[in-house]
Amino acid sequence: MRAVLIALLACLPLQALAAAPEEVLTPYQWQQAQKVAFDKSESVYTDALKRNGLLAQFKDMRDAYRGDSNKAFRIVFGQYLSWYQTFVGDYIGAHASYSIRQLAASDDAPSPLAGGETAKPALDAIVDLAKGRKAIFLNEAHNVAITRTLTVEMLPRLRAEGFTYFAAETLYQSDVDAMQKRGYPTPASGFYTMEPIAAEMVRSAIKLGFKIVAYESEKPGNGDVREYAQAKNLYDSVFKHDPAARLVVNAGYAHIQENGRYLGGRSMAQHFRKLSGIDPLTIEQTMLIDHPPGTSNHPYYNAVMAALHPTGPIVFESKDGTPWTLKPKAYDVSVFFPADQVRDGRPTWLDLGGLRLPYSVSGKVCQDEYPCLVEARYANEGDDAIPADRLVLDGTKSTTTGDVRLFQGRPEAHANLFLRPGSYRLTGTNSENRIVQRQTITVGKARTGTIPADAENKKVATAKKSATCDGTSPSAIPVRGLDDKPVLRCR
Repeated sequence: MRAVLIALLACLPLQALAAAPEEVLTPYQWQQAQKVAFDKSESVYTDALKRNGLLAQFKDMRDAYRGDSNKAFRIVFGQYLSWYQTFVGDYIGAHASYSIRQLAASDDAPSPLAGGETAKPALDAIVDLAKGRKAIFLNEAHNVAITRTLTVEMLPRLRAEGFTYFAAETLYQSDVDAMQKRGYPTPASGFYTMEPIAAEMVRSAIKLGFKIVAYESEKPGNGDVREYAQAKNLYDSVFKHDPAARLVVNAGYAHIQENGRYLGGRSMAQHFRKLSGIDPLTIEQTMLIDHPPGTSNHPYYNAVMAALHPTGPIVFESKDGTPWTLKPKAYDVSVFFPADQVRDGRPTWLDLGGLRLPYSVSGKVCQDEYPCLVEARYANEGDDAIPADRLVLDGTKSTTTGDVRLFQGRPEAHANLFLRPGSYRLTGTNSENRIVQRQTITVGKARTGTIPADAENKKVATAKKSATCDGTSPSAIPVRGLDDKPVLRCR
């Protein structure tokens, strides 16, 4: 993990433009300030990992961020914090903590609004473009989980089109075979899969029958060394022994760019094309998104949103079906994601295009112990599984200061989880990592979708909720759950 963070530091002089220092520093002074900030960030992060439980780790990181207003530290450590905010389900706060502004550039294509291109739903258009391709590479912004949602929605259709392998940058080689067998990721599976949407992406791929591939470099070195190792791992794990394979890859940012210099060398996608002879379909998803106040959207983004008001991700195509891309030399397709629509503190894109339903949870699951981490795990998965969704409830008003949105909830402490139809184990865990409440819940039928939580979920018509009573109440009676396992239900 440290190697990955050092690689990210190499990009910081450009990324830091999203929030310039208050005082005037020379480029050298600013670079040195960032190095000091990186060392402090590493120290804070290492100390936080010693705490027992995800909530305690997050609180330590949050407090360190709030306690130091130094710009260099906030830029560097804001990225660390933002990852953990996604882990605990605070997606709005995560993007506020770390954002790379997207300015107009000389290598941009003309606006799609000026060239006569037609907007189409990204899901349909990309699946059509993937027909006949050997590999499709999609990128993501690691702390902006909306850039993972389209991939989750697309996987069933790509599988139906004959794609057979799924690779994700986050995954650890040490766990990939075990994960494939058990059917879900755990904390031992990867770093970014600690975030529930990333975990759902991998879980969905397994359930659909994809062969899962871990391709992260395990060799020392960053930049071109890492990019080449990633590409070789992909080639060796897939096409070297299975020439008929068809591959879906999820990667971060410019790892998938097809031309140009990247971190002093070539990108993973460039090395992959040279090694395999395969030209991947590259889908850019990180540039045309809505940025938080204080940073900058690309001018095309604002114009498209104002003109079309899309409710889901879109792409543009010319009359002959050629896809539009912001960076013609680097990517095949660019995706526009609409701005977040927030209800009860959470973005509505968490429904994954209708695959999941909102399920309201209140402070009752916390037993008046705040802050409290609320998690919903599929009933047929182990306690080590990354939850289908999680959030933090607090008994006081949410903090809305200018730096970070911290917790979900209101004075009455409630918010919505987003869950596929099926049975779940719902837990509330306090900051000492002690589970204070357990419940079994059943979520009703979604509007659309595939891959139900278990084989019996199609029988569910309405959302129901049943407390387990933890087996201690004399009024608890055993009943059969939707996964045909006995559960306890209060009378």
